[in-house]
Amino acid sequence: MFELRSLQEKIGFALLLCAIAFFLFFPVYWALISAFKSNQELYQLDATLIPNELFWGHFITAITEGNILLQLRNSLITSTCSALLNATLAALAGYSFAKFDYPAKKPLMLLILSAQMFPFGVLLISIYPMLQAVNLLDTKTGLTISYIVFALPVSTYMMYSYFRQVPNELIEAAKVDGASNFKIFLRIVMPISFPAFITVTLYAFMWSWNDLLYSMTLVTSEENRTIGPGLLLRYINENNADWGGAMAASFLAAAPVVLVFAVLQKQFIGGVTSGAVK
Repeated sequence: MFELRSLQEKIGFALLLCAIAFFLFFPVYWALISAFKSNQELYQLDATLIPNELFWGHFITAITEGNILLQLRNSLITSTCSALLNATLAALAGYSFAKFDYPAKKPLMLLILSAQMFPFGVLLISIYPMLQAVNLLDTKTGLTISYIVFALPVSTYMMYSYFRQVPNELIEAAKVDGASNFKIFLRIVMPISFPAFITVTLYAFMWSWNDLLYSMTLVTSEENRTIGPGLLLRYINENNADWGGAMAASFLAAAPVVLVFAVLQKQFIGGVTSGAVK
């Protein structure tokens, strides 16, 4: 057990924590104050740690000019749908691996996990012609389906690890009472596995929300564009860089993720730590 006995050790540990906190949170603080600075103050040579005057123009411009609200809506639709679809597929696959015996089960599990070793850009080379063949390029449906590759292998293994802890006696008792396999999964196993389901849903949601490569490649029209490419193409390009507007729009874009995590943090933490104690 790590113990701090002397005063010097406690002071040193506190200073170390302060240094780590500064390293982690100062960039966030700097981005926040940059969003509240006018362009005149933002680009002056003598940088200020506190804005001389709170300037709301960047936030107003981000909302009233451009398509940030449309892009946020598109991101919410694609990320939420892909996260729920990913979690559903991961739950079905994980339950199958955990509670059923069939040939080549372990090799199939390793095959699914091996997909995580490939860079997402390599997988995009295969996904693009498949979506093109079924006319799903430049659609929210196609983008939603493509997002599944981000988190499905890890999500499947997370659900598999959780389902292994579900007592087999509980399932056998339900079978004695005449319940089918699907009814056992839906009515008995899933209710007690809700924290793990929320965990993989949030995991997939954050992967999809932060995507830039797939959304820029598979979607080209303005009406289907998500928040990542929208911010990049509007605020940072070869002609100029509006850093104040970019910071303000970034905080508006991050708000839904922070809100979702704040609401579901108990279930998320419960799902992550569920395997620590049997």
